[in-house]
Amino acid sequence: MTVPPLLVRTARFGWQWQWQLLMNGLAPADDKGRFRRAEQGYRSVLGEAPFSAEPDRYVLIVGESCPWAHRCWLLLALRDLLPVVALRRVHPDPHGGRWVFGEPFEGCSSLADLYGLCQVRAAAGSNPRATVPVLWDRHTRRIVNNESSELIVQLNRAFDAGPAATVGDLEPAPLRPRIEQWSQLLQQHVNNGVYQCGFARTQAAYDEASTALFSALDALEQALADGRPWLCGEQLSLADVRLFPSLARWEAAYASLFRCLARPLWSFPSLWNWRSRFFGLNGVAATCPSEAWRRDYFASLFPLNPSGLVPSAPTLATLVEWTPPQQP
Repeated sequence: MTVPPLLVRTARFGWQWQWQLLMNGLAPADDKGRFRRAEQGYRSVLGEAPFSAEPDRYVLIVGESCPWAHRCWLLLALRDLLPVVALRRVHPDPHGGRWVFGEPFEGCSSLADLYGLCQVRAAAGSNPRATVPVLWDRHTRRIVNNESSELIVQLNRAFDAGPAATVGDLEPAPLRPRIEQWSQLLQQHVNNGVYQCGFARTQAAYDEASTALFSALDALEQALADGRPWLCGEQLSLADVRLFPSLARWEAAYASLFRCLARPLWSFPSLWNWRSRFFGLNGVAATCPSEAWRRDYFASLFPLNPSGLVPSAPTLATLVEWTPPQQP
């Protein structure tokens, strides 16, 4: 059966119009079609008044599939802070397009309800997007901070590492300049870069983001090619914590769903080995439910995968055991 050309053109036009409309709500873009991440609205500092660093006072709310929340979860796991900072998970509701709690939290069934509760108490005029991670203060019943790049620094500085910690200070003073250099590159071109590829509205915007992403991966590969175990040398740092969530999700979602396909990750052998080494650290595997990542990305991001079909793929635990082919 041949589909009439007019029907094809009409369906194509209708779908593209609806796709743009859906993308406006999912991922705001500039006039060139480049994805622009919104600023987070809660930027208080843990450890400064009124949010003193006290055990059993705070709750870190994460979504398992969110890479921004993952970096905060990793910090708690690596530094054995889960006994002093509670962890609470939310899950995506693919039909409602929101994060929901398995059981009510502070009387709220969804993260949007919790944000709304804070807005009512603060009598604020803005209506920030309900995103993870969230650091919640049980004493004041307020959101402390929801910007992951700040939270990992604050959590690292505010609490001493626990007795079962894999690492100590992840931001020692001598390494801070190098950590900051890597952090800027990672935030702009890798952590956010995969989203700039996936949420690009135009071919030019995608090409620009893809080129920047793989140039950044080349820089990371070159830095690790001298045999150093971590980005800043012999010591694990916040730079490594920022990188891992993006590379951990590469095969599960970013390569196919976000079209990060210029080169497979195994073609960066030093980065591949770095990922395996990080995954092997005590506590890290428990933060990596790669089957849930694949399900959440493919089932929840409707504009990118309208069929809702979730493809099969190896888990991260399987991938890190695989030996890539030798590079020519």
